[in-house]
Amino acid sequence: MKEKILYSISMLGFLMIAGAMVVPLVQGPYYTGEWYKYLYAAGAALMLTGSLFSPYKGKDMRLKRLFRLQSMSSIMFCVAAAFLFWPSATMRDWIAITLAGAIVRAYTNFAIVARQRKIASDNK
Repeated sequence: MKEKILYSISMLGFLMIAGAMVVPLVQGPYYTGEWYKYLYAAGAALMLTGSLFSPYKGKDMRLKRLFRLQSMSSIMFCVAAAFLFWPSATMRDWIAITLAGAIVRAYTNFAIVARQRKIASDNK
């Protein structure tokens, strides 16, 4: 039950980050609202909370590394949120870090599922 709640928190954070990324890209350079920064930062904090409090407790070292890498992607989102509030940072700084974190997150999501299936098939 706890894992499902933490997974839901993490996915809610991911959706908040995705929504916050769309706002400045759609509005263009003349957009003056700054609320998307706070939405992004809250989403990054939720993702970090979800991934840090749900570590892998099994014995497979590869899965343990994949879960740790997934936590690192959440840290990358938090670094990108810090760049949002940094006065001299440009838009490309936080977008580049966000895209890197998203690529790592996508890789680990697929790799974790594949590894869990392999372990389940080996145990049969």
